[in-house]
Amino acid sequence: MNVPERDGGMLTERFLRGHNDVALLPEERAVLERAVSEVKKLPARTTLVRHGDALHQSTLLVDGFIRRSIDDRDGQRQTVAVQVPGDFVDLHGYPLKKLDHDVVTLTAVRVAFVRHTDLDAITREHPTLTRKLWYATLLDAAMHREWLFRLGRLDAIERISHFLSETNARLKAIGLSDGHRFRLPITQTDLAEICGLTTVHVNRVLRQLRDDGLCTFKSSMVDIADPDQLALRGQFDAGYLHLPWRDEPEAGR
Repeated sequence: MNVPERDGGMLTERFLRGHNDVALLPEERAVLERAVSEVKKLPARTTLVRHGDALHQSTLLVDGFIRRSIDDRDGQRQTVAVQVPGDFVDLHGYPLKKLDHDVVTLTAVRVAFVRHTDLDAITREHPTLTRKLWYATLLDAAMHREWLFRLGRLDAIERISHFLSETNARLKAIGLSDGHRFRLPITQTDLAEICGLTTVHVNRVLRQLRDDGLCTFKSSMVDIADPDQLALRGQFDAGYLHLPWRDEPEAGR
């Protein structure tokens, strides 16, 4: 078997990082590292998996951002999830063997692939690691439920405030945000699809958030002046992310 190109460092170092109760033990991380069969660098707007494709491997996002989306019959896209580094993008495809949505890179990415036959071996031989992989899929489901709440119950400014607060928390957990500032190299059109809004509406909301002194989003950088107030504006409660600081007073609900 060819040894995958790793560019230095561990490919799995961000997987479940920040989730102290289920952090991988060194020997478990070594098992997952050995299971990686291939590593690829891909440009933005590359389709990794299409709706209905037969799957024989699962994808770990090492660097960059990925979206999951569904198109209607007229080709209009609805983003249903955004994946950050450390996420197993389609781990649920291991038992399902196909997805009901597309997986597309939002930015240039580096991804690592784990064959389902190797996941079979992990489930047989490493039950504790298997439970942690299961935990990752349950966490993904929790974020999907919150996504439904965001789109179904919140207004435009609340949707964007909630999404930026969630992204800040997720990136803080993996060391890509200091809690106030992080890089988010997506367009306003991407943000519109994520939040179920028009691009014009997104532009108006971002201007209002800036004028209110809550946050700015410019040149792919998000600066949050007051995370607690932004969370309050977006009804964001970090509990569903199951992070160590989830009980701190940044909850918006």
